[in-house]
Amino acid sequence: MDIFGLIPSFGGLAFTILAFIVALSIIVAVHEYGHYIVGRWSGIHAEVFSIGFGPVLLSRMDRRGTRWQVAALPLGGYVKFLGDSDAASSGKSAEVDRMQAEQRRHTMHGAPLWARSATVAAGPLFNFALSILVFAGFFLVQGVGVDRPVVGSLKPLPEVEETELREGDLILAVEGVETPDMASFMRVVDEIEPAPTLRYEVERDGVPRDIMGPYPFPPLADAVQPQSAARDVDMRPGDLVLSIDGEPVAAFRELRDRVAESEGRPLLLEVWRDGETFDVALTPRSVDLPVAGGGFETRWLIGLTGGMVFETETRRPGVFEALGLGVDRTWFIATTSLSGLWHIITGAISSCNLRGPIGIAETSGAMAADGLASFIWFIAVLSTAVGLINLFPIPILDGGHLIFHAWEAVTGRPPSDRALQVLMALGLAMILTLMVFALGNDLFCP
Repeated sequence: MDIFGLIPSFGGLAFTILAFIVALSIIVAVHEYGHYIVGRWSGIHAEVFSIGFGPVLLSRMDRRGTRWQVAALPLGGYVKFLGDSDAASSGKSAEVDRMQAEQRRHTMHGAPLWARSATVAAGPLFNFALSILVFAGFFLVQGVGVDRPVVGSLKPLPEVEETELREGDLILAVEGVETPDMASFMRVVDEIEPAPTLRYEVERDGVPRDIMGPYPFPPLADAVQPQSAARDVDMRPGDLVLSIDGEPVAAFRELRDRVAESEGRPLLLEVWRDGETFDVALTPRSVDLPVAGGGFETRWLIGLTGGMVFETETRRPGVFEALGLGVDRTWFIATTSLSGLWHIITGAISSCNLRGPIGIAETSGAMAADGLASFIWFIAVLSTAVGLINLFPIPILDGGHLIFHAWEAVTGRPPSDRALQVLMALGLAMILTLMVFALGNDLFCP
């Protein structure tokens, strides 16, 4: 497989790499700062705080004796605490045993168990906190949908140029069927046969009136997923699919059904964009998607997320509500990721769902090209994934260190140095094997 075929067409190799480095550096900095600040609060001295590995490019020493540095290989980072034998805190240096008790207290290995555990756990927790705050910020800025079908801004599509719908209209009924809330509106529209125009009863300025308006869910691309067939042919948000293989489509559900029926056969789409039409040829891909209640289903997709011809009315949530929504979103990402990993291990879904650095880099570039908001959202999603992975009970990861601490809490003594060396070597081998496997998926999976 040509590795350069993985590079998004919008920005080339340099843009993709830059986006990946920026996203990873932010997430690593937050993760390592969690270790650093909680360690400092717990009385553990950090000698080095590094973003990246290898030759040091920039560095400075602060008044507490911590060296802050940026290294040449921006693929991670670390905090080296006093007395650590290496950046992974996998063992203690020989000088620890020669330290006075007061100085030993400021090392990772001489600090109380609670201080060490809190310091280790802080990295992943700070990743989750970053995700929660970013998601909460989005809800505060963009608002959340109200439970009434109120028309917000209309989108510039052919069907809405002559529509009688107006911003602020409260939709009371569609084709004579009442729609008292958004759930009923969605249900009614899903049951109605698609047509260029529908009968609406709306309330405008407190007065009910009957008007004609477009079908709410045309085959409109509200978003284009990274690493998808639609992304590969440069489809964009706002594109309207007019036909598939010469047959007109009037609703997004018709587009979805036609793609599913293709079972991977190449399709020719006629697309409208900004007043012009053009054709694109693409091939749907088999994708495993999470379903409500847990589990996954396999579907043929081209990577388009549908949207309505108008934005719905939103309201501004309070700070605590936004934080709660941020927690819910982070929890959903974490649980869905764990479920997906379990289904991969059991063979229920394809192992190609596990992507490596090339896939993550491609997604980073794609989201950055979609705009700053999309890129920040992606950073929050990736931060959740990084925090979750670091909690896996694998030696060398934070979760492995916490397992060692749990052993110490139960037995009253830490694992022996020899046992730690063996377990760390096994953990490193597991991580490297997983990375090679994921890289193989990047190169050889569709």
